[in-house]
Amino acid sequence: MRIIGGQWRGRKLGFPDVDGLRPTGDRIRETLFNWLAPDIRGARCLDLFAGSGALGLEALSRGAGASLLVERDAKAAAQLRANLALLKADQGSLINADALTLLQQGNSATPFDVVFVDPPFQLNLWQAVVDALETGGWLADEAIVYIESGRESAYQVPPNWTLHRDKQAGQVSYRLFYRLHPA
Repeated sequence: MRIIGGQWRGRKLGFPDVDGLRPTGDRIRETLFNWLAPDIRGARCLDLFAGSGALGLEALSRGAGASLLVERDAKAAAQLRANLALLKADQGSLINADALTLLQQGNSATPFDVVFVDPPFQLNLWQAVVDALETGGWLADEAIVYIESGRESAYQVPPNWTLHRDKQAGQVSYRLFYRLHPA
């Protein structure tokens, strides 16, 4: 995996061969971070189902204030920890846990400005993740939520989320939502 922009642009990082782990491709990442450019600097990011760390590490490279990577696979988490150390990414942290279980426990810490949701497609976790994000105190009032899914995947977002951008690449659909604080 290669970081495509920011301070670590061009850095190549390893990731293990783990079932269901597919890093977000360069073209999709480039589009996503173009969309996020006005909002990423200083943002608190949450990279759920981090896998290779492509999204959370890219966010740090582009000036995010903090990035919490959540990955349940021990091999992938160990590689993420090594990549954070290699990059000297002090503003990055890692939790080796199941993302959905963590979300369902709720968040009492500072909520996140940008959340990346890219679970293994075969698990069909989008709806459960969206629901837990909205009800668990994970999102800042005007958070931005990125969701990557299969083209045919169905999920319903809360009424206070508005679709900002939407694109498809092959069998992958990716969307960026802006959350308005519920009145």
